[in-house]
Amino acid sequence: MKIQQRMAFHFTYQLIFYALVIVAITLVACILYFQNMKNNEMRRNFPVGALQLISQEAYSKDGTVQISSKWDKFIEEKGMWLQVVSSEGKVIYAVNTTPYPTLQASYSIAELLDIQETRMLGTYAVYTQLNFAFNDPLLYMMGYHNADLQQLMAWFDAYGQQGMVQSKTIPLLNQLLRETGSYLQVIDPAGHTVQGIGDEAFVQKAYRPLDILAIQQSPSNYDTNIVAHRDKLSGMTWILYTSHAVGGPLKHPVLDSATRGLLWFAGLILLLAVPLSIWHGYRYGQPLILFAGWFERMRKGQYDEVLTAKDMRKVFRRNGKMRFSYKLYREVIESFYQMTHQLEQTEKERERLEKSQAEWMSGISHDLRTPLSTIQGYGYMLESLPEEWSQEEMRIMGSTIREKGDYMLELISDFSMIHQLKQGDSIMELREIDLDELVRCSVLKYINDATMSEYQFHYVGDELPLMVHGNETWLQRLMDNLISNAVKHNPPGVIVTVSVGKMNDKAYIRVIDNGKGMDEETLHHLFKRYYRGTNTEESTNGSGLGMSIAKTIVEGHGGEIQVKSKVWQGTKIEILLPC
Repeated sequence: MKIQQRMAFHFTYQLIFYALVIVAITLVACILYFQNMKNNEMRRNFPVGALQLISQEAYSKDGTVQISSKWDKFIEEKGMWLQVVSSEGKVIYAVNTTPYPTLQASYSIAELLDIQETRMLGTYAVYTQLNFAFNDPLLYMMGYHNADLQQLMAWFDAYGQQGMVQSKTIPLLNQLLRETGSYLQVIDPAGHTVQGIGDEAFVQKAYRPLDILAIQQSPSNYDTNIVAHRDKLSGMTWILYTSHAVGGPLKHPVLDSATRGLLWFAGLILLLAVPLSIWHGYRYGQPLILFAGWFERMRKGQYDEVLTAKDMRKVFRRNGKMRFSYKLYREVIESFYQMTHQLEQTEKERERLEKSQAEWMSGISHDLRTPLSTIQGYGYMLESLPEEWSQEEMRIMGSTIREKGDYMLELISDFSMIHQLKQGDSIMELREIDLDELVRCSVLKYINDATMSEYQFHYVGDELPLMVHGNETWLQRLMDNLISNAVKHNPPGVIVTVSVGKMNDKAYIRVIDNGKGMDEETLHHLFKRYYRGTNTEESTNGSGLGMSIAKTIVEGHGGEIQVKSKVWQGTKIEILLPC
């Protein structure tokens, strides 16, 4: 669950991060697109478009109108001026008005109407924009010196008479107009052209009335610049056409600043994405390459070399802590450790079992071969010359063959018992029994056995019953193994003392003899199955299968068995069983 949560969180925040990068790039693209649209709109409608944006972006601070300083700079660069007039006619905000001393600080209603109608303020061309963004309406006025308009006014004063160009001045004016590539058109109140002087190339374009208005509204979008003067007395209108090179798109100051910031941000993100991608590839790829090497060594069975010294330096710091790039795979690495340890232990256990199996096979072959050789030898002797053997010799041969057969049956019975004990609880059914009575009866059987007259047996028990959960059959076999071993591996005259009691909430059984004891090596291998083999000869060394069976029975009852012995100082076997 931990690695699932960490992996989910890890890749989720990465997904969010990359999504934000994509959103940022998308925003930049959208802003660029809208900026291009705005620039085109401003170019087509300059200066009207710029005035609209200024009025839209103006804001109020401490009760006064405020406009971005970038617009102030823009207006100054263009040689223009800006005034914001309140509903009372007072100028409440002004930009670049110092170079134009004739500008007023307030305007009457008549003056404002005249400006709105004529788009003129003295010698200035004026554009207006009424805005209702604040509580009271505000009038934004943007004006500038128009050289063409001033020239037209000068020609009107010098060559005009009753709204017309004087006939005697037409040649001179025509020459001036052609030198500047201009054209003058005089229109009567009905809209008919009454005079046309100058470069006739403008006549071929045949401007319609709305074309003239469009050029005046958006001069930057056309190759012709038009200024007009209307004489109120005669009703005549003078229109001056001059050539105008189409300029590049005008930049929006506020949008331009935001775009630069976003472009820098997007560029920074892209620059960081490259090393970040390389870092991610190394971070996620390096551990996988390391794991691949581990799997390869595990496949070859090199469990002790799965984590080499070089790998350890890659994964862990000198202080033993895991490096940051590998923390994402912490549980995986820990599982590798555990799995490697288990596989190594399994391999060792397999080798131990193979060795044990080889010892078993060797021991079984030895122990079966010895009695079988005796039986086979006596069989040949009886088969070849039976008449040569006396009755006593025949009896001895028969007795020997029987003993060897009994030993082989006992050996096979021990093998079968070990196999059964491997089945565990399935064959060892436990019930409440009196341990004191069971051990007493086991010892009494040996006391009453006439063949054991050369050995002394003593029993020490409690007067009260000692109840334990056990299997009576297997506990009897346990006692038989322990007592018979004490007899089998000791000379006649040995004293075997068996005691039963309770100690620290556990029942104990002690079997003590004063026989020849065991050396350290024999004691160390005492419970190993088939250590040094068994033999029919009672004087042989080795513990055979008896003690291995005894330990398995005790452990099946949830108990413990301990053996203490020294050479020629006897042996003490203690068994502890849960009450």
